[in-house]
Amino acid sequence: MKFTLSWLKDHLETDATLGEIVEKLTMIGLEVESIDDKAALRPFVIAKVLSAERHPDADRLRVLSVDTGDGKPVQVVCGAPNARAGLVGAFAAPGTYVPGIDTTLSVGNIRGVESHGMMCSERELMLSDEHEGIIDLPADAPVGMPYAQWARLDDPVIEIGLTPNRPDCTGVLGIARDLAAAGLGRLKTPAAEPVAGKGPSPVTVSIAAPDLCPGFALRAVKGVKNGPSPKWMQQRLIAIGLRPINALVDITNYVTFDRGRPLHVFDASKVRGNLTVRRARDGEKVLALDEREYELTSDVCVIADEEGVESIAGIMGGEQSGCDENTTDVLIESALWNPANIARTGRSLGIITDARYRFERGADPEMMVPGLELATRLVQEICGGEATEAQVEGYAGYQPRTVSFPYSEVKRLTGLDVTADESAGILRRLGFGVEGSGETALVSIPSWRPDVDGKADLVEEVMRIHGVNEIAPQPLPASGTVSQRILTTLQVRTRLARRALAVRGMMEAVTWTFIPHDHAALFGGGAGALQLANPIAADMSDMRPSLLPGLLAAAQRNADRGYGDVALFEVSSIYEGDEAGDQRRVAAGVRRGTARMEAHGRHWSGNAPAVGVFDAKSDALAVLEACGAPVDKLQVVAGGPEWYHPGRSGTIRLGPKVVLGTFGEFHPKTLETVDVSAPLCGFEVFIDAIPEPKARATRTKPRLDLSPFQAVRRDFAFVVDKAVEAASITRAAAAADKKLITGVRVFDVFEGAALGEDRKSVAVEVSIQPVDKTLTEEDFEALAARVVENVNKQTGGVLRG
Repeated sequence: MKFTLSWLKDHLETDATLGEIVEKLTMIGLEVESIDDKAALRPFVIAKVLSAERHPDADRLRVLSVDTGDGKPVQVVCGAPNARAGLVGAFAAPGTYVPGIDTTLSVGNIRGVESHGMMCSERELMLSDEHEGIIDLPADAPVGMPYAQWARLDDPVIEIGLTPNRPDCTGVLGIARDLAAAGLGRLKTPAAEPVAGKGPSPVTVSIAAPDLCPGFALRAVKGVKNGPSPKWMQQRLIAIGLRPINALVDITNYVTFDRGRPLHVFDASKVRGNLTVRRARDGEKVLALDEREYELTSDVCVIADEEGVESIAGIMGGEQSGCDENTTDVLIESALWNPANIARTGRSLGIITDARYRFERGADPEMMVPGLELATRLVQEICGGEATEAQVEGYAGYQPRTVSFPYSEVKRLTGLDVTADESAGILRRLGFGVEGSGETALVSIPSWRPDVDGKADLVEEVMRIHGVNEIAPQPLPASGTVSQRILTTLQVRTRLARRALAVRGMMEAVTWTFIPHDHAALFGGGAGALQLANPIAADMSDMRPSLLPGLLAAAQRNADRGYGDVALFEVSSIYEGDEAGDQRRVAAGVRRGTARMEAHGRHWSGNAPAVGVFDAKSDALAVLEACGAPVDKLQVVAGGPEWYHPGRSGTIRLGPKVVLGTFGEFHPKTLETVDVSAPLCGFEVFIDAIPEPKARATRTKPRLDLSPFQAVRRDFAFVVDKAVEAASITRAAAAADKKLITGVRVFDVFEGAALGEDRKSVAVEVSIQPVDKTLTEEDFEALAARVVENVNKQTGGVLRG
């Protein structure tokens, strides 16, 4: 939102300086983003051409003698057709930066004649697009005076950043109201005087879609003369970045920024019959004022006459009924529109206008009729004409909401000691109605504050006007006890999972929560409950049921750019349904090419092998171990979800029902569907499925017990059926003596005809750690017998002979 200092002072009587105003705006929540103090125009002075002689070597150039007010005429070479003796214009001396041509002047030599500066056109000073000649001022303009000061172009422009909850400050009046409430002056805006119309409007309006248009005010003005708007209005519009068009259009733009009340003006001679506010028909088209044709749907609200659409309601008028220099009769429209519908329409059509900006935030309903009266008066003052009576349709009047406001809430929520009288005074100055004299007041909300809904909002109003800077900084109170854990178990595990995967050489990625429908269906999703009603793109239609589609796409994008050996991970949420408990926390990762943990890429000593199922398994187990899962009790079973290769995937479980993760190489059909190329492997670990650790009696770490005896390793080779998993053998061997056996590791697998059909040999290394005494040979033999017996009983394996 931009405005000039003089524009603000039309509504605010104040002696505050520009710096004080800017500081106060920021302190009350209207953060100032930029200030243009018009310093760029200060070097330009009013100068008079004393003589204008033809250039000796160029017929189109003139050599001017220019009086700049210091008594020493300077020589200037000028090519403007209106350069002549006696002309008074704007002069720029050498060293001046000219914004319109982005040039800093120096003493020039033009066709052998020195030029000490230049006489400027309006475009060179960025005042308009006019550049056919230099600025021609009245003969009595004071020579030597700064041009910006004389032309009132030294008016600073302030730009504030508005949050979406402050529609009242989309007009200069609302900003002045806040500053006056903060003690920076007195609000002096008079109420809009009603215009006494003569007779009914020749064009009437009816509302066929009251849910989209809660109110509509219309008036005709006959016999207007459209032309350029006054200079003061043009200067203000140019200062805030708007291009003056004609008086009728400029008036609507001026009221839009002055009062936050968008308007529209129709050329009455181009309207056929009466107006109707209705929903557009599917496929209906309109040529808008931006000279683009828009195809409409039934979700769009329009203003139409008997021949078709004349305006996209609340957003942009139509070219067909636009005003031009031949307009003599006009219809002025001031209406209310459904904010959600305006936002949806503007987004779907891709139109951004000042009207949409205000209506989608919630324009003041009580300004509808006063806005019409103000615009009518300006039209009559500038363009003349005779107004008809105003027609107001649909508007039932504003019924203020009331909030019970205990003054003690200010202290409770902000820590500020603000008296009840001061709180009530602040609210009244902001336009709120305050009733009651006790500790609780009944506060009525003004029509221009749709964002205020409860007592916490009222506390915020008191706080920002009283002064956020008045909140004294205080140290956190020291507690006399040991600090308790702040993060939840899930938050801790999320951080531990990220760290564990980063240590394994993987790079963290952040992918979209939305994925294409066919990808969602492929990875177990695609349900209607998880499809977005209004996706930001066609290929982002579903909430993701898995992190893997996004990671696969990210890996492929890297490969397309020459980085094929990538390892990516993400720890985030997936969605199994639209209920509160259907959101899960998952750690997932993919490896591509040769991006193994040990090494990747080409090397003279040998190329690294491609990633495979066991790389994904190692990553998954590393995450589980880092998160505190009981790794020694986990079961790894063959097979996984259908997006993995059936023979090269696995599932990690804790018991028969609790699934903690899946891993594997991706199925070729999966890769084809998501349009990525192999080799690729990946995993998913469900962090929220890991059981909570058992509470310990103390937070102190347990005692470290180290055995003084030498550890011993024994090797066993068992012949088993091919279907028997190696993990079953290791578990059976470890269970032979949980006190002495500290580890079992597979180091060899052999298959051959000598073992028999569908048989294999699995060799394991058993680590034995004596605790109480040195074991004798008999002890080892007894332990070995228990190992063999346990493996035979649980897997059917026998020692290989």
